[in-house]
Amino acid sequence: MLSTILVGLITFLLYLVISTWRKKQNLPPGPTPWPIIGNLPQIDQLAPYKTFTELGEKYGSVYTIFFGWKPTVVLYGYDTLKEALVGQADDFSGRAILSVFERITQNKGLVFSNGPHWFHQRRFSLTTLRNFGMGKKSIEERVVEEAKCLTDLFKARNGKPFNPGPEVTAAVSNVICSVVFGDRFDTEDKTFQTLHTMINENLTFLGRRGFQIYNAFPEIMQWLPGEHHKIFQNATMLQTFLRGLIDNHVLTRDANCPRDFVDSFLNKIDEEANDPSSHFTMESLTMTTFNLFIAGTGTTSSTIRWAIKFMLEYPDIQKKVQDEIENVLGSEKWPSLEHRVSMPYTDAVIHEVQRYASIIPNGLPHAALHDIKFKGYTIPKGTQIITFLHSALYDPKYWNKPEEFNPNRFLDENGKFVKNEALLPFGAGKRSCVGEALAKTEIFIFFVTFLQKFNLKFPPGQKGPIGLTPGGTRDPEPFNMVAEWRL
Repeated sequence: MLSTILVGLITFLLYLVISTWRKKQNLPPGPTPWPIIGNLPQIDQLAPYKTFTELGEKYGSVYTIFFGWKPTVVLYGYDTLKEALVGQADDFSGRAILSVFERITQNKGLVFSNGPHWFHQRRFSLTTLRNFGMGKKSIEERVVEEAKCLTDLFKARNGKPFNPGPEVTAAVSNVICSVVFGDRFDTEDKTFQTLHTMINENLTFLGRRGFQIYNAFPEIMQWLPGEHHKIFQNATMLQTFLRGLIDNHVLTRDANCPRDFVDSFLNKIDEEANDPSSHFTMESLTMTTFNLFIAGTGTTSSTIRWAIKFMLEYPDIQKKVQDEIENVLGSEKWPSLEHRVSMPYTDAVIHEVQRYASIIPNGLPHAALHDIKFKGYTIPKGTQIITFLHSALYDPKYWNKPEEFNPNRFLDENGKFVKNEALLPFGAGKRSCVGEALAKTEIFIFFVTFLQKFNLKFPPGQKGPIGLTPGGTRDPEPFNMVAEWRL
């Protein structure tokens, strides 16, 4: 009895201390943290986005949670995200370099860096990727070639059940590899498949309790056993593999005729070789290709797998898409982005897949690079900011019955495609995904190709709802399908 009273008294005193401190700092409201560990026990370790949704419904459009002693501000709902990422774009352009990311990337590269280094890496990457086809017809041709290879692989299954995940992931990865490294890999190459397994393991880790605990207590966790050690080993092996490809470019390139992104970056290194303040080094090249390789593989392949699974779940929707494909393309003509405007229902299905899937629900972490005044609160310099993209994709103010899969929400009464501003699968503002144009091209061409060439069905006795793999991304669990040749 006495111990219960004592625990209650300590909890009450802690609440008073935290509440007083929070008001003094002018932080947004939020749940009271526990001593030392903060709000970690309250966060669903299998699906953190569920906890963030519950807290948003309780505390409003901007609230504070604690990972250990460190406050983190969460932006909840489309209106709030737009106000921050677009309305105050400069204020919210910082990246939170959490301890896991700092150890993996050393604050270099395109994604996990800030200041002049990030500015120069992003500007160079956007320009160079466009030069090598990003958003142009030439990149569509590369995607179509990979789609043809996938078609042959699917057809070779002869209508037998198989898991499309590894082959889809390899095909998507080959597109970014062709741009960055100027070459593709055998889709069924064991080393290539192992690298994709490592990428999936690392992306999954981002939403787990181990990730949160490591970032809260890195000085302790680096000495303790746990899955985080496997994540760092994976990152090292991936970087070693990529550095080998870069070293080969050093030996074979012609500076006057760059073949790809890596050659162009090497030329930039040579150009600024005598500038001690240059942000173009072999280390930054390794980290930037590391960023592009992972970003250009994981989320796009996941979206395509979601799309396939939805077609298995909803054969009536699959049939409508196939009818539209036949009307626009027939059976032999390969798809191109120029056909999208003539295929509003197919476009609506793809957009609804992206909305419903919510692949990266928490977004990548932002940071306050200076004190930020927002919605009457103060976000102190150094505070991590979670741009909770899932709350925009499921915002009931912008989506009627958001828990339902309904492509018709993107069509008007005449069957024409209509946009919805709350669709933010690639983020918004100055930290939005640099590969958005490529991802949209791949998703459209791969998806249309599959449904043009095949009827996608569940294997006998394996029909079931979409299950999610626990972790930082919302990936569908591995599944089998049957691809029946239509032609």
